[in-house]
Amino acid sequence: MYHNKTVAVVIPAYNEEKQIRMVIETIPDFVDRIIVINDNSTDRTAEIVQTIITGQKRSEVTITPIPASMARTLYNEAEVILTEQQHKEKMHFTPSRIENTDPENARIILINHLQNAGVGAAIATGYKWCKDHSIDCTAVMAGDGQMDPNELESIIKPVIDENIDYVKGNRLIHRSAWLVIPRVRFFGNSILSILTKIASGYWHVSDTQTGYTAISLKGLQALRLYDIYPKYGMPNDILVKLNIAFCTLKEVEIKPIYRIGEKSKMKLLRVIPKISFLLFKSFFKRLWIKYLFRDFHPLFLLYHLSIVLFFCMIPVGYIILDKVISGRSITFQSLIVFIFLFISTFQSVLFAMWMDMQDNERLYKN
Repeated sequence: MYHNKTVAVVIPAYNEEKQIRMVIETIPDFVDRIIVINDNSTDRTAEIVQTIITGQKRSEVTITPIPASMARTLYNEAEVILTEQQHKEKMHFTPSRIENTDPENARIILINHLQNAGVGAAIATGYKWCKDHSIDCTAVMAGDGQMDPNELESIIKPVIDENIDYVKGNRLIHRSAWLVIPRVRFFGNSILSILTKIASGYWHVSDTQTGYTAISLKGLQALRLYDIYPKYGMPNDILVKLNIAFCTLKEVEIKPIYRIGEKSKMKLLRVIPKISFLLFKSFFKRLWIKYLFRDFHPLFLLYHLSIVLFFCMIPVGYIILDKVISGRSITFQSLIVFIFLFISTFQSVLFAMWMDMQDNERLYKN
């Protein structure tokens, strides 16, 4: 435990037989549960984890799952419905099997996915176990060894001591970032970070792609975990969902770690277009849910007004361009209309973004 709060680490693993032992064995002692999600690996990942479990002693901290039902009273119908829903939602997750004979008392828990589903789905399965067992703080560490276990305390501390809902490690503010992070990944991370700022509403977050995170129990309960994007877009998707739920966020400086034997399975040229489209959809989902259905805000109108004006501007701009190319004269009226639409579009977007930043300032903690 850490400051009398339960702590778990979720480790998504796919074909990590070379690194998984090192990752598990270097996790600090204050971690009560290590949840390894083997995403249907084709190598010896599961076998190695099982070997480590066999040699482990029983955990000193017993963690039991929440009851399947609770007694109804006049005033607890909402809690009863949530408890029932929490148990029913298991059918929406990737089919899996817990391999431990005594998971309530084991420090290391191995959950095998019965089919490969992706890193996001593996984390969702681990999150589900932690939510069902009311873990106070749940961190995520990759199974490839790219996250320093000595930095875990700084990741979980804001969740436990400051009541922050979600903490992300930030590699880009470390003084070695430009020297250590491969140029292609630095560039790809920068593009996705800009898009994620706009889509999520967390305008100050800079390293959106890091997987070294910690989340509070409140944060877990605020999410539909089975609806988290199952592939590499999971860090981006979860930021949007957390923002819709008004969850607070903080970034903590961590060092970038590469060239320690890990082998990246992410193909940037394939991932960036998919995540970009995901963020495009998520942006409008956030606007409609957060700023129309839950609590109306003028930025909802301004964002949509800018889109309408932009599409009105396109045909006018096309007519002007066509006349310029063909050598015909441009009418004064056409030019005025284009300038008006351009300025109105720009102003609408600018004011909408400014309002978005102002409204979400309260959710980002320094």
